[in-house]
Amino acid sequence: MTTYQFFTTAWTWNSIVLILSALAAVGYFLTFGQRGRPLYFGAALVVFLLVFISPFSALANGYLFSAHMLQHILLVLIVPALLLLSLPQSFSLRPPLTYLSYPLIGWVAGVGAMWLWHAPALCNAATTSRAVSAIQTTSLLLMGSVFWWQVLAPREAQRLSPPAGIVYLFTACTACSVLGMILTFAPVSICPVYQHPVDRLGMLSTIRGNWGLTSDRDQQIGGLLMWVPMCLIYVTAILAQLARWHSSPAPQTEKSNA
Repeated sequence: MTTYQFFTTAWTWNSIVLILSALAAVGYFLTFGQRGRPLYFGAALVVFLLVFISPFSALANGYLFSAHMLQHILLVLIVPALLLLSLPQSFSLRPPLTYLSYPLIGWVAGVGAMWLWHAPALCNAATTSRAVSAIQTTSLLLMGSVFWWQVLAPREAQRLSPPAGIVYLFTACTACSVLGMILTFAPVSICPVYQHPVDRLGMLSTIRGNWGLTSDRDQQIGGLLMWVPMCLIYVTAILAQLARWHSSPAPQTEKSNA
């Protein structure tokens, strides 16, 4: 299969994904109506669909570790952030979910999502088992949402202060950069299923030959994606925290009458 044929025919019209997306859209508009910010929700839905129905999904499903890594970045950092931004400002967590607002839980969830699912056994299982893949997708979206809640919660009072948010994001960036460096320089395959892909679509010769992506180079690219572009997302969020800090009103001080 040529590159052109692949990108024009390898779309996966997964009925489950399409139905769930439609139900999510209906649920969003029935729940929030005009109070929400539908443009953000629509953007989240578009990214989610591209992850699972575009040719990119076929590459991530057993061919390229780098595509798999990009899929994780989108599911942990992009889709959840857009979903939180789509919520109305009146939205808040209710018991028993209020415990998710603790920063330590959010940080562990966001960083743990990446480290956990790149354990070789889980990485392999998520690629070869539909059930494990569904669990992985659900957990990445949930853990990403818990992570972003600390800085993107609809109500200002529910967010970390700008200085705390900067520390929160910087340490998360550092933790994921460490994993990215491990993936980039690891002498063995972190996710062995990508070492010898099952060529279901007849694309392997094109990937290895025309694209020049050996399994080792593919893993290095995957590590670099986590190391550099992923941290750029964190840096963007840190800059937003700095802007928020700069625009916040200065504390009032009483003048001395002396």
